[in-house]
Amino acid sequence: MREKKKRKKKKIIIAICIITGLFITLYFVLVNFLVSAALVPSFMRKLEAFERITDESYEAQVQTSDIKVNRQLALNETGEWLQTVNNQKISVMTDDGYKLIAKEFFVEEDSHKWLLLLHGYTGWKEEMYPFAYWYNTHGYHVIAPDLRCQGESEGDFIGMGWTDHYDCNLWIDYILSQDSEAEIVLHGQSMGAATALMMTGEVNLSENVVAVVSDCAYTDAYSMFGEKVKEWFYLPAFPLVDTACLVLRVRGGYNLKDASAIEAVQKSRVPTLFIHGADDAMISVQMTKDLYEAAACQKQLLIVEGAGHAQSQDKDPDAYYNTIMAFLEENIK
Repeated sequence: MREKKKRKKKKIIIAICIITGLFITLYFVLVNFLVSAALVPSFMRKLEAFERITDESYEAQVQTSDIKVNRQLALNETGEWLQTVNNQKISVMTDDGYKLIAKEFFVEEDSHKWLLLLHGYTGWKEEMYPFAYWYNTHGYHVIAPDLRCQGESEGDFIGMGWTDHYDCNLWIDYILSQDSEAEIVLHGQSMGAATALMMTGEVNLSENVVAVVSDCAYTDAYSMFGEKVKEWFYLPAFPLVDTACLVLRVRGGYNLKDASAIEAVQKSRVPTLFIHGADDAMISVQMTKDLYEAAACQKQLLIVEGAGHAQSQDKDPDAYYNTIMAFLEENIK
């Protein structure tokens, strides 16, 4: 009888171990799926996630007539400029063997003013060309890259600003190889803005980087990933995001918790203009307010009323570009 009970207990223990093992396996399969669905563009395309994210992002935007008119005007002017501006495609290689692509736009006059222009999550360089047009017509050489794993650039995972902020130093090196006296401005939107801010927290950032324009940045990738897990997949952030950090460190070589713009700006000495649309439904305007408060550098804050995510330049182009111009004139000596 006692031996029978022992065998029964052993079977129960084995069953529990098998069920637990299956649960853990399924859990990690789910987390791997979420990481790929959010950070691997080729996988996202198979799921049609790019299209869904684009559609949801558009629906979350402010759809007023002035934004639409100003956006179309900017696109028309940019299109005309692209027909005449002197430009070339350039590339660099990352330490882990990926080829990154950028478009370089030249100015006719002799100028030491340079711009590194950084797009957002699941974006590409071409959507940033209206900014390139404005800066170029104000005397800036412009480098507009595709961040790793996006556009024409190679990569394994979208970097959420962390791997990107290292990659972008390659573009800084390229600029300095062309002009050792370069005065470099970093202008980013969304993830590109967070990338620029993370760069300012590095002690070895080139002194040639003289200013940052941060448009609708997030405070940190960990918080953003948690919000999107709930919003896109209807799943709880905890403990999925913490497990995703572990999986991403193994698969992608970085931790979402490392990708913190708000920690970086606390160490920054680069003058920074923080911009955000008051009606941003994708990244809370409070994140930019928190970044502004935390920043240790010379700083300025512009909140554009009535603008959604990455729409400030279209909602009020005069205020947007005039503020940038005044900020750069004041802080670049």
